[in-house]
Amino acid sequence: MKRKIYTPSPVDTSSVALPLELQPLVETIAANVHSVWAQGRISEGWTYGPTRDDAAKQTPCLMPYDQLPETEKAYDRQTAMETLKLIVKLGWKIEKQKLY
Repeated sequence: MKRKIYTPSPVDTSSVALPLELQPLVETIAANVHSVWAQGRISEGWTYGPTRDDAAKQTPCLMPYDQLPETEKAYDRQTAMETLKLIVKLGWKIEKQKLY
């Protein structure tokens, strides 16, 4: 059976501008995205290594989010921002609950 070619078609969120007050949320989500990724890698037997080595299951990104290079943080921030923009595009409202 011939496999179909997959063509990604994400929702176009280019018209969505996130309010500046959501920036701390973007950073929190980005840090959590990294933690979830790292937890998954560790559970698969990956460890820290100075360079990525798939055969040895080593990656230099197994470190706390705040210690990652900006290039790696940018990837996680982009995931967070696109997720929030999708939520807004779908008509949901994001607001922080006031805690007393």
